Amino acid sequence: MKSYILGDSLALFGRHMTLLKRAPQRILHVTLMPIMFVILFGYLFGSSMTVPSGDYHSYIMAGVFIQIMLASVVNTGVGVATDLKNGLVDRFRSLPMAQVSVLLGRTFSDVLLNVISCVLMLSVGLVIGWRIESNVIKATEGFLLVLLLGFTMTWIGCMIGLLVREPQGVNAVAMMVTMPSTFLSSTFYPLNNLPDWLQAIAQWSPMTTVATALRELWGNPTGNGADPALPLRYPVLSSALMLSALLVVVIPLTTRAYDRAARKG
Repeated sequence: MKSYILGDSLALFGRHMTLLKRAPQRILHVTLMPIMFVILFGYLFGSSMTVPSGDYHSYIMAGVFIQIMLASVVNTGVGVATDLKNGLVDRFRSLPMAQVSVLLGRTFSDVLLNVISCVLMLSVGLVIGWRIESNVIKATEGFLLVLLLGFTMTWIGCMIGLLVREPQGVNAVAMMVTMPSTFLSSTFYPLNNLPDWLQAIAQWSPMTTVATALRELWGNPTGNGADPALPLRYPVLSSALMLSALLVVVIPLTTRAYDRAARKG
């Protein structure tokens, strides 16, 4: 059964890669966005930002990686909603295949796009002066954590696409999820730049924990101060646990949503 699911998932992964060749604008999206974010935040905002015990260019890159991974919610959700609207899910349902493979093929292909984004962001970050100050093992752990975040976001995108079922509506709902997650955290600015009551909220944001974990693994300044919240004291472990727990909840819910959407046609 496992090989059956894996084979179907790989077949659908190949389908998405073929579609990617026919729609290269998706590649442009994942390559141009990283450059835009690095330039926008690294140069435009960098001149006015101060980071305790560090340089803003070193601080911002973790936030840029997170922002691009959060964009997976929109990309995946719109793709799933489009497949539903075009009747593709109905055709898949009529085939002798494991239905969960449809979701796995979609999420695996979007993770590959995330890998492309990571490679480009790494290159652009090095150009603007960002450096990884830790060892190879910790640096690798940081990038694996980025991809785990991206994988989690693709499943959330799948769930939103299956529930909303309209590509335009997915954009609106996804932005309601990603925008507060991005800006009510330490992704782009140190928490000491926020009012006290917002600092208390942002310190417990999952994105603040992930951003702190990435900065710690890459040897970059965290900017969290001397007495951070509990998750920020153990950011790597906290991030891994939170993202894993979120996947444990989201994957079954998304699978059930797919079954309902497939039955409705």
